Amino acid sequence: MQRRSRGVNAGLLLLLSQIFHVGINNIPPVTLAALAVNIWFFLSPLKPLLSSCLSVEKCYQEKEWQRLLLSPFHHADDWHLYFNMVSMLWKGIHLERRLGSRWFAYVITTFSLLTGVVYLFLEFALAEFMGDPGFKRNCGVGFSGVLFALKVLNNHYCPGGFVNILGFPVPSRFGCWAELLAIYFISPGTSFAGHLAGILVGLLYTHGPLKKIMETCAGIFSFSNGYPGQRPYFNNSGYPGFQDYYPHGSPGYHAEVPRNYDAYTAGLSEEEQLERAIRASLWDRAFL
Repeated sequence: MQRRSRGVNAGLLLLLSQIFHVGINNIPPVTLAALAVNIWFFLSPLKPLLSSCLSVEKCYQEKEWQRLLLSPFHHADDWHLYFNMVSMLWKGIHLERRLGSRWFAYVITTFSLLTGVVYLFLEFALAEFMGDPGFKRNCGVGFSGVLFALKVLNNHYCPGGFVNILGFPVPSRFGCWAELLAIYFISPGTSFAGHLAGILVGLLYTHGPLKKIMETCAGIFSFSNGYPGQRPYFNNSGYPGFQDYYPHGSPGYHAEVPRNYDAYTAGLSEEEQLERAIRASLWDRAFL
């Protein structure tokens, strides 16, 4: 894994320019916080890259479990940070406004941990299946595992349409898989397992038990930003809402948060351009 180069951080400057172009007031709070945390850790890393990257050898065998927390928020260089955070910017704007800030923060936190766990499992399985202990030493950093998971969510909530992969139109529901293979074959140095871990976590949420487990945990820990006497509920469309809670069994009603589509649909064409640039650039990047 290459260390970040010293000198002018052109990628960081371009990222800041993009953020101010969108407008800080137009970026939802959790998305803005995620951008800020990643930028802060790039400028002031808690540990060197070799001490924060995630691998089976370091995390599982040597019990350095803190790497699960550190690895998603550290990046190899300024361009690695730029492409990941531009992708996070547009996915976050759409998904946070759809899911609500508190639930989106919950999703980001859960995905950040689970992608690391699934990545370790995949690398361990590859090492055992292939008989190659080198897989256990593969060490990666970056936010792209989480981004692949968010891409699955975005495709789930906005089905239909096509994405362009290497000049070929691909149905959006298969876009993650096509992008995974394209990046791997064009740039074998990228982490196939890291990207695949993100896709699997996203599928666990959209088609598996993960969402139900998260909802159950949210209910246990009162994960709600509602008024007293209300409980959160979550429907299949992904919109959070509240229903009145009567401890003695009185009837209640559901009141969904208003769906403000106009707040985020205007940037779709720009997002598509950015996504194409990200896909083209990620092919020569290290683990995301």
